[in-house]
Amino acid sequence: MAVSWEESVTHSINTVYLLFSAYLVFVMQLGFAMLCAGSVRAKNAMNIMLTNVVDAVVGSISYYLFGFAFAFGDSSNPFIGTKFFALKDIPDDTYDYSFFLYQWAFAIAVAGITSGSIAERTQFSAYLVFSFFLTGFVYPIVVHWVWSTSGWLSASSSESLFGSGAIDFAGSGVVHLVGAVAGFWGSLIEGTRVGRFDAFGKPMPMRGHNATLVVLGTFLLWFGWFGFNPGSFDKILVPYPGTTDQGNWTAIGRTAVTTTLAGSTAGIVTLFGRRLLVGHWDALDCCNGVLCGFVAITSGCSVVEPWAAIVCGFFAAWVLIGLNILALKLNFDDPLEAAQLHGGCGAWGLIFTGLFAKEEFVVQAYDSGATGVERPSGLFMGGGWGLLGAQVVEVLVIVGWVSVTMGPLFYALHRLNLLRISVEEEVAGLDISRHGGYAYTAHQEERQPQLYADYITLQNQ
Repeated sequence: MAVSWEESVTHSINTVYLLFSAYLVFVMQLGFAMLCAGSVRAKNAMNIMLTNVVDAVVGSISYYLFGFAFAFGDSSNPFIGTKFFALKDIPDDTYDYSFFLYQWAFAIAVAGITSGSIAERTQFSAYLVFSFFLTGFVYPIVVHWVWSTSGWLSASSSESLFGSGAIDFAGSGVVHLVGAVAGFWGSLIEGTRVGRFDAFGKPMPMRGHNATLVVLGTFLLWFGWFGFNPGSFDKILVPYPGTTDQGNWTAIGRTAVTTTLAGSTAGIVTLFGRRLLVGHWDALDCCNGVLCGFVAITSGCSVVEPWAAIVCGFFAAWVLIGLNILALKLNFDDPLEAAQLHGGCGAWGLIFTGLFAKEEFVVQAYDSGATGVERPSGLFMGGGWGLLGAQVVEVLVIVGWVSVTMGPLFYALHRLNLLRISVEEEVAGLDISRHGGYAYTAHQEERQPQLYADYITLQNQ
């Protein structure tokens, strides 16, 4: 049957919207790279930049070969997809290449989160292994559970958990909590950086070398989040029945507003909270506060009122501050605070959605605003315990799944001496010991050799 020109135009505009959103999410890789580079010491800048590139290129191949198939490849299996390997039979009636590209941009972001937790002390080969496995298998399974129409946790499933399913619209759990739990196990198994804690367990200052890059990375991530959250609607030209002026375009605008308000609130609260604790205004803490607000709102960005986003950001900031204090007390070393930020605030974001989701917005996000449809909403919005229960289940199963897959992988790499570099190489810096020289040619940190040949000469003495 021939397609009308109106349908062709609608499809074209929706495709352009999804592709543009994918490009915005991909820009977040640049944001991650800048944030990571600024958050580590100068002697490891080249290494962390290269790992961000590796996360993207290795993740691309892995997600193309296996990841997309495991995530979206079966409409009947609630646990794992079984077709579309290497994009065989794509495009079809459900998915096309633009949808794959958008989902690919999400997938490579997960590995970037994990890389931050194990920065400054990890062998390069370990990045290759975990990035391939995480992007190609661990993450896609969670995607299938939550985002596939047949997933057992999916809010779009015909047999939704507790009559609701878990609402994780853009991935507080699917993306951020998965990457954070993987990073937690990697950091825990390989141990702290040399000199991070003294002999009595007291934390020693080990700040990143470039605040400018951190701020630049934060703004790039903020920009990319407008593809991450609003873009998760997939289509923009979807009118809502019974209205003359509302459709996905109005929900997309609201989602951009909730995203902005949550991040801004968390940034302000973190800035003042840390000012009370440490006695000065810290730009780096403020940047992480902004990001923690974005992470938290990502789950419920499309289903909550703007005022609720402010509540989300306020508590997300204190979750981050509290977990950072706890991490120092437990001698846990995460150079980018990735496990605390993406894990703690991702989990809070899921719980927040179970409390504040509004039924009208849930119907818009998951049923295109259909009339006569009833959906469970947040506990504080009169929706009962069903949605909140599903949100809690998602948190628990993600922590469990990633722990039983990535934990053993990192431990195996550790036992095979493939995870952590030697103390000598760590003290010298990964740039000079593994990558042929420093990222900054004029840099001379801790009076270390400037050229790889000088490093080898010293090692042979």
